[in-house]
Amino acid sequence: MEVREKAKIVITVASLVAVTVLFVAEYRRRHRKKQTSSSLSSCYLHSELKSQFGFKRVFADNSYSGFKHLKLDDSSSSLEKSSNGHPYENEITVLLENPKIEFGFLRGEYSLELSDSYVWVETELQLQELAEILAKERVFAVDTEQHSLRSFLGFTALIQISTHEKDFLVDTIALHDVMSILRPVFSDPNICKVFHGADNDVLWLQRDFHIYVVNMFDTAKACEVLSKPQRSLAYLLETVCGVATNKLLQREDWRQRPLSKEMVQYARTDAHYLLYIADSLTAELKQLATEDSSSPNDRFHFLLEASRRSNMTCLQLYMKETEDFPGSAAASSIIYRHLNGHGDNSTVYLNAEELVRKLCAWRDLMARIHDESTRYVLSDQAIVALACKQPTTTEEIYDTIAHTDLATESSPSSSSSVQSPYPVICSHLDDIYEMILEKLAKLDDILPVVLTKCLGTNGTCPISVFNYSLLVNFKTKLSGHSAPKQNGHRNFKQQFTRKASRELFVKKFSCKAPVYHNCRIYANDGRLLCYCDKRKLEWYLNRGLAKLVEENPPAIMLLFEPKGRPEDEGNDFYIQTKRNICVGCGEGKHYLRYRIIPSCYRVHFPEHLKSHRSHDIVLLCVDCHEVAHAAAERYKKKIATEFGIPLFVRRVLDSKEAQGTSSLVEDESTGNSEDAGVSPLHLRSAAMALLRHGNRMPSSRREELLQTVKMYYGGRDISEEDLEKALLIGLSPHERRKLERKKGVSVKHSAEVAGMDKQEDANNFESLDEKNDGEAPTDSEKIMNVERSTVADDSGDGTSEGDGATELNDTQCNGNMLHQQNSKLSLLGHGPHGKQIVEYLLREHGEDGVRDFCQRWRKVFVDAVHPRHLPGGWNVSHSGRRDFGEFSVYNPTKRLSTE
Repeated sequence: MEVREKAKIVITVASLVAVTVLFVAEYRRRHRKKQTSSSLSSCYLHSELKSQFGFKRVFADNSYSGFKHLKLDDSSSSLEKSSNGHPYENEITVLLENPKIEFGFLRGEYSLELSDSYVWVETELQLQELAEILAKERVFAVDTEQHSLRSFLGFTALIQISTHEKDFLVDTIALHDVMSILRPVFSDPNICKVFHGADNDVLWLQRDFHIYVVNMFDTAKACEVLSKPQRSLAYLLETVCGVATNKLLQREDWRQRPLSKEMVQYARTDAHYLLYIADSLTAELKQLATEDSSSPNDRFHFLLEASRRSNMTCLQLYMKETEDFPGSAAASSIIYRHLNGHGDNSTVYLNAEELVRKLCAWRDLMARIHDESTRYVLSDQAIVALACKQPTTTEEIYDTIAHTDLATESSPSSSSSVQSPYPVICSHLDDIYEMILEKLAKLDDILPVVLTKCLGTNGTCPISVFNYSLLVNFKTKLSGHSAPKQNGHRNFKQQFTRKASRELFVKKFSCKAPVYHNCRIYANDGRLLCYCDKRKLEWYLNRGLAKLVEENPPAIMLLFEPKGRPEDEGNDFYIQTKRNICVGCGEGKHYLRYRIIPSCYRVHFPEHLKSHRSHDIVLLCVDCHEVAHAAAERYKKKIATEFGIPLFVRRVLDSKEAQGTSSLVEDESTGNSEDAGVSPLHLRSAAMALLRHGNRMPSSRREELLQTVKMYYGGRDISEEDLEKALLIGLSPHERRKLERKKGVSVKHSAEVAGMDKQEDANNFESLDEKNDGEAPTDSEKIMNVERSTVADDSGDGTSEGDGATELNDTQCNGNMLHQQNSKLSLLGHGPHGKQIVEYLLREHGEDGVRDFCQRWRKVFVDAVHPRHLPGGWNVSHSGRRDFGEFSVYNPTKRLSTE
């Protein structure tokens, strides 16, 4: 019996395998037949009618041009703002300052039973009637359903609206071009719109219909304030209403008409119960305030907090994602995740990397032309397979894609009736074939040729509202990438080198993990104090100053009374979540921290104006960082001219030799004041060259470098020990320790120089006006400045050992500044300049002068970058001041007690 059973099992398994093989073979045969039989001059869109192609106008097309927001004609609302600002910013700001919550979300009794009655809105007349109904309401609930697989940017396929009496399902596909009818009710500040997790809904409504939400109550934000264990709508439906819902239906194709009974039920449920949930959560917020408040005036602060966070969401603005070159971000991601194993220098790696970039650029363009998502055109796994195998025939290309996607569970084919390779590949397989065989060798050549073939005079693909303006904007997109005809090879090589250098910089210096953890700190009365990272939470927990109240994301409640509240100080910035994206363009693949107020100034600010103040530290991508940094360097020069304080220390002189050359400094009539001392950077460079290559370099060059070092030592003969000491001149302790770790640097001499600095003001240096010295800061100086500024702010409070606040004793000598260096202040960057600027501001204008100075730098940043994604509450006029609580390490009394 056992043998028979085993035989039956074997036969069954073999049969299943055979059937599977036959199925796959038949599947490939049919698709190959379809592909080979179709003409290469045709496109699948000629026979497939996509629902969005019925739209007469779209606000966000697939071109590379930016998104244009609604511009109101009302001069009181928007003429004073930028042309692409939020059209209802004033109205939302008023709501943030004076929330309108003096009403209930329900009128009378409310039945939790979902009836069979609802209104399907699919005509313009029905939409107008709905707008009239909503205009009479004080509150209504909203939810949206999005479709993204068969669209490049995605589009809203359905809007669910519920009032106290009825549920409405709005067919936004049929009514796409007239959805502006609902714009007035959504922007009416007297009508509250209830959403759950509205961050995406707000942006989708702006993108598709120019509808802007004003006055919102987000039940997800209420859950956040109440510290609910979960914040999903499914959790609220189950715990508050006792209703179970299948969230897998969210992934259904919401373009289909008519909707299935299950989809209608799901769509209605998402909006129908929101009013009841909002009412229940509001009651909890009021109850919590009543229990925890110490006075009647604080009764509604929890509800105010939820309302404020909800309306901050309304200020978000939709923006298209931007890239330096089509598909570049996806290509970099694929190379980093899948191709690193080949080795950076192998031929296989270089060829595969180049093909990945071509395929990603081609995929991006084809997705825009056909209005498909990139994953529907060609999956990442298929790109990797093509790049590694590099098949040489169209049949092999076809089979490689089919095999890869069939083995990939994440392929969209699982949720689509169309199997891979998808129609775009079948219609344009020859493009991939030519790329692999390198008939189109250059990346810049591929895309114009393909675009002309698809949308040119005899193009194979139909024109739509989504790709109509793509051709013109694409030429603009590539204008900066095309190499000039003259010296073409050299310019192309330089361009390639710059591109490789940029990618290396991004890989090496961009943040390796999210910067903002959005952990929360609550006061002991439950009020939100700030968002922070995990390290700050651990600091309080490890000292027993707080208790953990939520784990994901972590949140703590302080066990003592904190010093003030962010909203009391006008610092709403600190109680807003922050996104890990570039605040300038929205790039989320890579970003770096950027100090809006340069560290050379900020490090010398009074403690209460800089410690734990993250307002002026933002995230920027490499391109925006470069723009901001260039503007900052230009403005530093203006500051130097305005205050008469040069940026760089131009001369240093050994203190032991200072007496012998002081007459040169004091006697300007001799014209020899610049002969005393030498640039600290030139001194170190000369000493390093002599130590490493002195015996091998030409005698004339060696003598030239020796004279440079002798200028520091007053002209006397120098020894190898003097050269080693010269390497450390002008360095901060951090820079010295870094140098000591390199070979050939004596720790003994480092200690001697450091001790000499502390004992006797080791270096006297002469600071000459930058205009009188034609020497410009070198690239090395700029790199060192960046390095020191990073070290200076890593401690979180703006101070560090490497570039800390120092004491300089200044004396005036016939117009030239003679300084005595403190051992902590580096002479190679802008540290002395920054310290003198801050000291002048404090002396002449007090702390108000420093605040005005900060506002000037914020204005420089805004004018240069034009940031579109700044966190809520960020403001040019931010005060930055804070008071220190009892347990703060920056409390002046605590510092005095430890000294």
